[in-house]
Amino acid sequence: MKSLRFAIIGAGSVSFCPATVADLLLSPVLRDVEPLSIRLMDIAPDALEASRRYTEAAAAKLGRPIDLLATTDLATALEGADFVVTAIEVERYHYWSMDFHIPRKYGFRQVYGENGGPGGMFHFLRNAGPMLHIARTMERVCPDAWLLNYTNPEAKLVEAIAKLTKVKVVGLCHGEQMGLDQLERFLPVPRADILAKACGLNHFGWFTSITRRSTCEDLYPLLRAQEAKADWLAEWDEFALSRLLFRLYGLYPYPGANHIGEYFAWSDGYLASALIQYFHDPLVEKIWETRRTPDFVYNFSGNPTHRPLFPDKPPFSGDPGFFEASFDAGRELRPSNEYGIRIAEAIAFDRPMYIGAVNVRNDGFVPNLLPGMTVEIPANVDGRGIHPESTPALPTGAAAMINLQGSIHDLLIQAYAEGSRRKLLQALLLDPTVSTYSNAIALIDEMFERQAALLPKMTW
Repeated sequence: MKSLRFAIIGAGSVSFCPATVADLLLSPVLRDVEPLSIRLMDIAPDALEASRRYTEAAAAKLGRPIDLLATTDLATALEGADFVVTAIEVERYHYWSMDFHIPRKYGFRQVYGENGGPGGMFHFLRNAGPMLHIARTMERVCPDAWLLNYTNPEAKLVEAIAKLTKVKVVGLCHGEQMGLDQLERFLPVPRADILAKACGLNHFGWFTSITRRSTCEDLYPLLRAQEAKADWLAEWDEFALSRLLFRLYGLYPYPGANHIGEYFAWSDGYLASALIQYFHDPLVEKIWETRRTPDFVYNFSGNPTHRPLFPDKPPFSGDPGFFEASFDAGRELRPSNEYGIRIAEAIAFDRPMYIGAVNVRNDGFVPNLLPGMTVEIPANVDGRGIHPESTPALPTGAAAMINLQGSIHDLLIQAYAEGSRRKLLQALLLDPTVSTYSNAIALIDEMFERQAALLPKMTW
């Protein structure tokens, strides 16, 4: 038995806080840890209280004794932590709708706006300050702790933390698992028998090999045959762009069109739902002034436009019912598919484990991607830490697209560190979705005006 302390920063997250708490409480490896110390921290007191009640009720339901503290003070939450889990965001959909629409207003073919394109850059700038504050507080309060980050834009933030602090950081995402879900749809092979090796950029990865675990059979020939037979319009928003890239480069990409498509300009022709994401009529709706964020449509799967012509109440992002359901300890507790707590188990108890995808610094692991940039690759984890696997070189065209993003990340981090809008403009003008110099400048100025409350101070 040993004591362990986990700090969950951004404990109001409806996605990652309940998942992380469930993984902690259900872990057979952590069952004998006494005390299992959990620190919940969020800047929103109401969300923090919801997560505290959920954690307390879930532990009671399982008969699991824990040492629990909920606080709005970061240093208090981090004190003595062994592992720090971060999943932070402020008014996500309000600002995300700007990341999506404002670049399009200036003629830039922004898709989704979470990790790539101009929207992804401003998403980084909003989250870089808080994430670096967390990392720098860790340097002071718990310098030996691991930072397990789920906050987006994943690759940009992990690279900034790695370059600007001394914290041990790894970025985690379930995009690789979404890719495995897609492979299972195409292949007549059980998911558990598919071993796919990931390589690339977060939200723009490629499977360099796909094999059958039980026989080591190369499954790429079967995947090519199955893809060629599949109906072309089936689940268009999820599969069409991935299938085109598979045919073009010979490797299957992941996780799906609305993520992959952030990184190049011609992708919006293969994401039909992009036309209605955050749709509103600007003649009658001033959405950023009223702060009534329009409905967020992830993609056309599930027929999201099938709804009453005259609903009882208009749908909107951030539905409180979703929030309440996420923190309902009465529902069945199940382990998530996230990698964070599994990594913590492997490090804390020296239990060697293979992890399908981690976001780490490229120290020669991918031979034709830029050294120093954050890459998403498999890793082995044990008591000595995280050991990324070396991977084959990517096809030249795929590597070139990712390396361009690596240069953008480097400029963007310089822009943040120097408070320089000029460096930010350099990063924007490298992006393949940005088409005019003057509009790039206008976009920067408007975004800094509209998002002033969360953006760092940056000047021309």
